[in-house]
Parts: sequence; structure tokens; C-alpha cells
Amino acid sequence: MRNLPLRQRVAAYAVILQGDRILLSRLSERVTHDELWTLPGGGIDHGEHPRDGVVREIYEETGLRATVGEMARVYSIHLPETWRDGKQVDAHGLRIVYDGWVPADSPEPRVIEVDGSTVDAAWVPLADIHAERIPVVALVKEALSDYAPSQLQRLAAYALIRREDQILLTRISKRGHHPGTWTLPGGGIDHGERPALALAREVREECGVDCEIGELLDVHDVHFVGKAPNGQTQDYHGVHLIFAATVAAEAELRVTEVDGTTDAVAWVPVAQVASGSVPVLDVVTHALGVS
Repeated sequence: MRNLPLRQRVAAYAVILQGDRILLSRLSERVTHDELWTLPGGGIDHGEHPRDGVVREIYEETGLRATVGEMARVYSIHLPETWRDGKQVDAHGLRIVYDGWVPADSPEPRVIEVDGSTVDAAWVPLADIHAERIPVVALVKEALSDYAPSQLQRLAAYALIRREDQILLTRISKRGHHPGTWTLPGGGIDHGERPALALAREVREECGVDCEIGELLDVHDVHFVGKAPNGQTQDYHGVHLIFAATVAAEAELRVTEVDGTTDAVAWVPVAQVASGSVPVLDVVTHALGVS
């Protein structure tokens, strides 16, 4: 092998999924004459932390404000005879790949950087990549083969609050799992927080009323892979403590939480829940004992 100049490059990228789609950037002609798509990301500046570098690069290439996880995978590629900046060199690339996500209500991606290494950004169906309908760099397939959604087990408390033939329900906003679906008022228990106090806090935030917490009625759980409120794909296991609770008869309902996972609260006839005319989560039918 000829004694070529040595060039080592460290770059950071992110796998950002949204359902069955992945966020990709298309490389410009000054990088390759072939139409190739890659993970959003790029070279790390001297002294820059890789996590900061990939967030910066994602914004420049897609216009989206991303968050990346703490852990990453590292891929190495050695190209002993390749061209860089018009010169033939012995190139070594280290690619740090993070799990990333963007808010669920993010705008459509668009390139911000001018005269950069990418000319387009888009959400690309994973099926098109697997079927090779979309030309991608090898790193995309490598990273996808190693990807696994982060695991989260969440303990939450919910209230079964009845009034005659009605039940108090809250509607999930676009920021939550299953937007537009109704569920019991309640939510996650903070570390060290007593479940009953957590539930009272959640009812105030979601319904704008104080409640009196009664006995523990049942425990419900759910397991699925889906999108978290922050946009992250998670292997999610929810454990739900269902308490009996009451509110004052004259209480006026209103959502007080701002930009949260609840956008409406209402008294809903139990008959509508039982008939399926109102879309609800399993925790509601479980608490009511209806199928």
C-alpha cells in the first residue's frame, strides 16, 4: 500500500424513529454523485461533546430540535484508499450513533444549513429501506440492525370517580400515547411520592378539582412499544394503581396543566363507555369491569 496521508474523522449520528418511519438526510453531490440517504449527523468539532455535536448537526440538516440518549454505539470504517477534499488518503472513520427523538408535534423536516453536505431531509418508511427502494449508506442498515427501543417501566395512580351513571374521564392530547382517547384521571408517581398524594396532584392538574382518595381497588398493567410524549420510541410497561375517589358535587372541571398530555376533562356516561361509542384506554374498562 502506498504511504498515503492519514485522515481520521469522528462523527456523531442519531437513529430517530417515528412509528414505522426513520428520519434521514440526503447527501449532496459534493459528497457523492449517487443519490444516497444517511442518518442525520456529522463531524464533531474540536472540543465539542459528541451529544452536543449530533444535536447541532440534526438541526442544521433537518431543522428539528432533537434530544439524544446518554448511551451510544460506535462503528468503525477503514478506507485505505479514498478521496478527501480532492486528495487520495488513508481514511479511518469513527461513527458514534445515539438513540434520538424529536417532539411529536415537530414540523416537517427541512435543511437549514447552506452549502452543507446534505440537500434534503425526510421521514422515510422503514419498509422502503428493508426492500432497498431507498438507497442508503451502509451505516443506516448497521444502526437499524442493532437498534432496540429504550425500556421504561412506569408506576402510575388513577382515580375511579363516579357520579350517578357517569364517570370522570380525561382526554389524551397530541403529546401523549393514543391521542384523542379518554382515560381515568391520574398519572405517574414521582420517586419518593406517596401514591395517594401523587393521584391527588394529578387530578388537580388534569381536572382542576380537589379529590378525596379512597381505597385501592385494583392493579392494572399494559405493555407495548410506542411513542412517548417527548417523541421517543419506548418499550413501555405501565403498572397502574386504581383508587376509588370522590370530588365535590359542585366542582367545576377544567384542565390546568399547560402543554401536558391532557386536553379535556368531562363526565361521561358509563353506558357510552360500555357500548364502545367513546374511545377509552383499557384501564377504564378494566376499572369498570366491562369488556
